[in-house]
Amino acid sequence: MTYVIAQPCVDVKDKACVEECPVDCIYEGKRSLYIHPDECVDCGACEPVCPVEAIYYEDDVPEQWSEYYKVNVEFFDVLGSPGGAAKLGEIDRDHPIVAALPPQAGTA
Repeated sequence: MTYVIAQPCVDVKDKACVEECPVDCIYEGKRSLYIHPDECVDCGACEPVCPVEAIYYEDDVPEQWSEYYKVNVEFFDVLGSPGGAAKLGEIDRDHPIVAALPPQAGTA
């Protein structure tokens, strides 16, 4: 089981969750953040600090964002398991579902 970052994060990337994560498993794409499912220890520290309520326990992702479990898993198909996001910085891509979204409301 793991936590999932859903659509409300797209074009926001607040990063309060990154600062709170004790295992450095939240990676930054161009438009969204992603939780590595194999590196996440299910501590839940990220969920309450997200200002846009984009983080959910895998079984609690709202129906309208159900594909975001797959989005978070597949983002790492090419990347693998680097063992920590801090050393990578922003990754110059996003999952195709995120990349195809129009700019999200309230973004610059």
